[in-house]
Amino acid sequence: MIGGWTGDVLLAGIVLLGSSVQWLTGMGFALVAVPALILLLGPAEGVVLANCAAGVISVVGLAGGWRRVRLGAMVPLCAAAACTVPAGAWLTRQLPAPVLLLVMGALVTVAVLLVMRGARVPALRGTKGAVAAGAAGGFMNSAAGVGGPPISLYALNAGWTVREFVPNAQFYGVIVNAFSVAANGVPTLSTPKWVSVAVAMAVGGAIGRGLSDRIPERRARQLVLSLALAGGVTAVGKGLWGL
Repeated sequence: MIGGWTGDVLLAGIVLLGSSVQWLTGMGFALVAVPALILLLGPAEGVVLANCAAGVISVVGLAGGWRRVRLGAMVPLCAAAACTVPAGAWLTRQLPAPVLLLVMGALVTVAVLLVMRGARVPALRGTKGAVAAGAAGGFMNSAAGVGGPPISLYALNAGWTVREFVPNAQFYGVIVNAFSVAANGVPTLSTPKWVSVAVAMAVGGAIGRGLSDRIPERRARQLVLSLALAGGVTAVGKGLWGL
């Protein structure tokens, strides 16, 4: 972990990048930020900060699209997530830091590869698919800070368009991150760090919105997934090195 002003600058930069890609593509804060945050702050603090920041971004993003939320689909997704969030939070408190880094990095890496492949999974269709995706997302969100990939796979298999996916993903993000913060608590950051995180989120949001009409969605999505994959592999390597 890196401390001092260098750590503060890195923290702000990570949050700014994550916020930018979240506003640019409708997803990606946790995928991009979590691997770097757990390397900078440690697994536990990195995850809970990601939960807090992703939850706030989802609340702001949902304000303009809540009418497009499919509540019928969201109920089983969110209910299943609520059941598995405690298990993920318990796991983060039981494993040694190197093992936790290894597990988190592996979860991110596998999830990103599945999304990159556009995996078609018959089990992720209908109500049973929503329950499976919600349960996996809740566990991954509280354990590793990354609950979006299972929901992306569910939406892909359900045939949702991007316009349909974004507000529903934001609604899910609000709920699952609220549960995760309740289970994991909030990070113990100093006041200056909290201020820098808030400023970085605001600036990142402005950058993302400004670039959203200039960068093709497909290219932006590929960039997000590539950054997430690199971060996941790095976390796996650091975990293996610490064993």
